[in-house]
Parts: sequence; C-alpha cells; structure tokens
Amino acid sequence: MSIEGVDFALRRRAEERDRISNDLLDLDSHPGYQLLDGARLTGETRRRWDETQARAVTLWWLFDAYRKVLDRAQQLRAGKPDLAALTGLLSGPSVELKPENVPVEKRSLLRAAGEWITLDTVVARMDAAYRDIAATVAAADDAWSALLPRLDEADRARRSAQDLLRDLEGTDPDLDRISAGIDRIRAAVTADPLGSAALGAELDGLLADLTARRGLLEQAARIRVEYGDRARRLGDRIAQVAEAEIEARSIRDTVLVKIASPALPTLPDQAAALLDRLGVLATARDRWLELVNRLTELESAVDEALALARTATESMAGLIGRRNELRGRLEAYHAKVARLGYAEDAALRELYGEARTLLWTAPCDLRQATVAISAYQRAISRIGGAE
Repeated sequence: MSIEGVDFALRRRAEERDRISNDLLDLDSHPGYQLLDGARLTGETRRRWDETQARAVTLWWLFDAYRKVLDRAQQLRAGKPDLAALTGLLSGPSVELKPENVPVEKRSLLRAAGEWITLDTVVARMDAAYRDIAATVAAADDAWSALLPRLDEADRARRSAQDLLRDLEGTDPDLDRISAGIDRIRAAVTADPLGSAALGAELDGLLADLTARRGLLEQAARIRVEYGDRARRLGDRIAQVAEAEIEARSIRDTVLVKIASPALPTLPDQAAALLDRLGVLATARDRWLELVNRLTELESAVDEALALARTATESMAGLIGRRNELRGRLEAYHAKVARLGYAEDAALRELYGEARTLLWTAPCDLRQATVAISAYQRAISRIGGAE
C-alpha cells in the first residue's frame, strides 16, 4: 500500500470509527434499550434480551479492538511510516480474537487458538451484532407501543369508573375483576413484551367490559339524582295502568251483554303487581347499581302493561263498533230502497226486518247479522239499486 493509500485508508477508517461510535451510543441511549436494560424481564423477552446483551458485549469488544488497531496505525503514521506494518494493520488480519473472546457459537472444541481477522471482518461482525440488537429492541418497542397506550386508555377509563363508584358509595365485583385483568396484562406486557402479542384480544375484551361497566355506573349516578322524580312518574303511570284495566273490565262487561259469543282477549290485571314492585324498589335505594336494571325493567313493564290494557280495550270496543257500523250500513241500504221506490217490496222488507232484529237484539250475533245484511245487499243488487 502506498503512502497515499495509507492516508486514504486512515481517513476512511477514522470516519468509519466515528460513525460506528455514534451509532453505538445512539443504540445504548435508545428509550427501548433503556427500558429493556432496566426492566425485570420474563419469558421470551428475557431469553431474547440475554442473547442481545451477550451480543452487545461482543459488539463493544469488537469496537474497542477496532479502535486500538486504528490508534496503532495512526501512531505509526505519525512517525517514520512503515508501509508494510501499516498495510498489515489496515488491510490484513490485524485483530486477534482470543479463545475467550470468540462468541460461543463460533468456538470449536478442536480449536484451542483464537483467530486473526481484518478490520473489514470486524466491521461486518459488528454490523451483524448491531442489527440483531436493534431488531430485538425494535420488536420490544413495537410491542410496548401497541399495548401500553391502550393500557393507559384502560387506566383512565378505570379511574373514571372508580370515581363514579366512590360517589355511589358502593362496591362492584365486576369492576374489580376488570381492574385485576388490566393490572395483570400491564405486568405481563411490561415484563415480557415479546411474549404478549396474544394479550391484545384479551385487552380488547376488558376494554369493552369496562366501557359497558362505566356506562352502567353513569346510569346509576343519574338514577341516584333522578330517582325521586322517576319513582313519582312510575306511580302515576301505574295509576294509569289501573284505570286502563278498570276500563277494560268495564268494556268487557258491556260486550258480554251486547255481543253474543265474543272472542275476547285475556283481561289484563297487572297494576297491583307493578305497584308492589315499585314499593320493593324503595327498599334498595342505596344499592344504585342494583336499581339500574330493576328501575328500567319496571319502567318498561309499566309501559307494556298500559299498552296491553289499552289494546285490549280497543279490541273489545271494536266489537261494539262493528255492531254500530253494521247498523249504519243496514239503515243506509234501507234508505236507498225507499228512494228507489221499493219500500213496500215484501221480500226486501222481510230481509230488512231479519237483519234489524239481529242487530237490535242483545246479545247481538255479529256473524249472523253480517250474513243477513249481505243477503239484503244482494237482493237490492238484483233490482239494480245497490251501490
């Protein structure tokens, strides 16, 4: 190697040394590296980190050996240059790996001596070790980045739920279960990020449970504030149910007198039971979580009972309405017959009389009355007077 070649090689190696030094320092100060170095690791992460630390020791030893050879070369160049020695240092096998410095995976039971390698080989081995270390740090950092923010989100939601629970002065075993699960996952992720990928689905489930539980606690907090008004409104609605059921019984009695063999719906009778349930709620007023479902269920039951009573009333009243509608049709047909000049027609008078008797006799047989009106209508149609 010429003196110019030596100077060029020294400059290139010095720049390479400085770049490698900066890269090693950056790696050593990387937040992920620092977290791994300071954490009490377990599982897959502990295994990988032990391997990574061994590579880091080798990496720093190789860098130190590289730097020492370069320092010797720079010292030789500063005096009377020995080109053969400089060439050997810069391009020949100038770095000795003693048996104790050779990585375990490269040792041989048959090889007691170390080995001499070039600076290029040192750089290549440093690069391989660096890449392995960086890959482990990046994998752990990715795992933490994927799960720790979601765990922080879970912690915020949990604190909010616990604040609500404290205000309610109650206990919630479900919230305790969710909280314990979050703590367990955080501990696992912190100690073994590389073995925690499967915990993401479990964390999703806990977050969904926590969202639902916080919603229930928010409902309980609202109910605590609104309970008096809602209970009074419930009492008023139950009174409406009672009135509607009384009306349904009254219309049933009317229908039984006025309509023959009516098909009646089941008579609703829920007001008393609903009032009892409202009374029981008052005994649980300090158990707000319990009241959430019981109060909302009772409100739904009251609405359903009121709708049922009103529907039954409308259904039974419809039978009276059907009778009245048939009466109106019969009289309309009768008036039409008179306008057409067939009021004295014996056949028509007989059909009219039969239908009228059925419709004005209690109880009224709606089926027979409908048949009779149809016969009257057909008779009118035959003489060309029906609409």
